[in-house]
Parts: sequence; structure tokens; C-alpha cells
Amino acid sequence: MGLVLHPTRDVTEVVGIIERWATRHRKTLFVREEDQHRVPSCIEPIPANEVATRADALISVGGDGTMLGALRSAVLDPKPVLGVHLGHLGFLVEIEPPELPDALSRLLSKEFTIESHACLACDVCGDDAVAFNDIALLRQPGSGFVSVTLAIDGQQYGYYRSDAVVVSTPIGSTAYSYAAGGPLISPAADSVVITPSAPMAGISRSVVLSPDEKIRLELRPDSSPVVVEMDGLVFRDAATEGAVDITYRRNAGLVVRFDPLRYQERNQLKMTLLDLPFLPEQLRELLPEELRRRTQQEIPPPC
Repeated sequence: MGLVLHPTRDVTEVVGIIERWATRHRKTLFVREEDQHRVPSCIEPIPANEVATRADALISVGGDGTMLGALRSAVLDPKPVLGVHLGHLGFLVEIEPPELPDALSRLLSKEFTIESHACLACDVCGDDAVAFNDIALLRQPGSGFVSVTLAIDGQQYGYYRSDAVVVSTPIGSTAYSYAAGGPLISPAADSVVITPSAPMAGISRSVVLSPDEKIRLELRPDSSPVVVEMDGLVFRDAATEGAVDITYRRNAGLVVRFDPLRYQERNQLKMTLLDLPFLPEQLRELLPEELRRRTQQEIPPPC
């Protein structure tokens, strides 16, 4: 099994649970060489690009960002990814640290289901990348607006002039696209959503497209320098020309699910909390005591 760790959070306790379980069941654990100092010496460090290829499954320890990184690392040869919650909110992760021993045993005995996720395969000015949540073209602060044309299957449909243009998958519809006013798309749907953030001219509403349509966003001469983000990570900084070509790739990521109904109910609660204009401590006071304890680490901090 390969471990994918949150880059800054303390993962000692969770990794200890996994290591003790692996020792009892005589399973080998891999970790990136860069994370060797954060794990017990019995966990084998290997090059980062080999973790996903050598492992039968990946264990993501962190939040949604860590989970997305695990999915991206295995996109060429998708492996089941088990998400362990160590973040503030998390829409992808399912397992809490106390549930880990039972979850790992169920993973070993294959008592789980697979939730398949699509990704956006992107050609950014000649460089290839993938995004499971979204790709965003953002303006640099103080330098004007993002100005791009939209073409679908080679046919130009219009242009955007806005602070950002966000292209998202169904699971990414709960992230940046949602914050920009985009719709929530069922994870069971195959679709791509393009949403402008703070539009000034051109297309001003979300556009929902078929997964089989090819998308091209091309910078206009009057555009400010653009930052290109993939799943929230900067991929290209201060681009002033060029285009982003985007296609939808099905079954690119495999997420382990033990209790899909419970997972859906928790996400419904999280989405409801995001729409309420209260501080986290105020929200907790409104919840029943048992639910208050369960969600104490899940309510996001105020923006």
C-alpha cells in the first residue's frame, strides 16, 4: 500500500495506526522519499513517481487536496484510493482515524465499493496535466481581467471577461465553481461546467457541456497575464498568450467507499452548513450533542 500524506499536517498518529495494522497483516507500506522523515523507519521510501505504480492501493491521509493528489498520481494506472480525514471539511474523504483498523481490514478482504471519478485532461500551451476538481484561469491582482474566447469542438461560441474562468468536473462543482455561483452537479452525471467568476462582459452564466465535447479557451490580446491552476495548484504563472485544450476522461480515478449512504448524508450536511451565515462556533451550538462531536473538525473556518 502506498501512503500519500498531507504536506504540512502532523500525520504521526494516523500513520502509526496504519503501520501497526500493516505489521500485523504482513503488508508492505510505501511512501515518497521526501516524506521518509515523517514515518517509521519500517515504511519503505521510494521515488514519488513509483508509489502509485508499485502499490495495490493508496491511502490518502489529509483532506480533499491530498485525496486529489493521490488520484492524480495514479491517473495513468488507476488504483483504489482510501481517504482518511485529517482536514477541515473534505467532500471526498470518508474515513475518520478511529475507523482505520476496521476500514483497512475491509479493504484487504475487498468488502468495499468503488466510486469512479472522471478527470479533465488538459493541454496547457503544449504541456499536459490532469485535474479531478477543476482547472481555473485567474487574473493577477491589479493587472486587469481574464479575457478568453470559448470554442467547443472547434466552433467559437463567445468570450469571457472576468476575474476567473473555472472549468469543473461533477465532483469539482462543489468547489471553486460553486463559490463562483455555478450549479451543483450530481457525481453520477457525466458533464463539464464552465463558470465565470465576477464576469464583466461576454458570457456571464455557467455553461454545462457534454463530456464528449472538446473545450478550448484561448487568451485574447487584451487579456491580463493569467495564472492557470489545476485543482488549486499553480500550473502556469503569468501566461500572456496561448490556449488551454480540455477533454473529459472517464474512470480516471477510483475512490474506496464503505458506506455510500452515510458518505452522502455527511456531504449533504456539509453543503448545508456552507450556505448558513454563521460562524463555526455558532453552528455547533445548533446541532444535537452527538452530531456536534462528530462534526467538530468538519465545519470550515470562516473565510
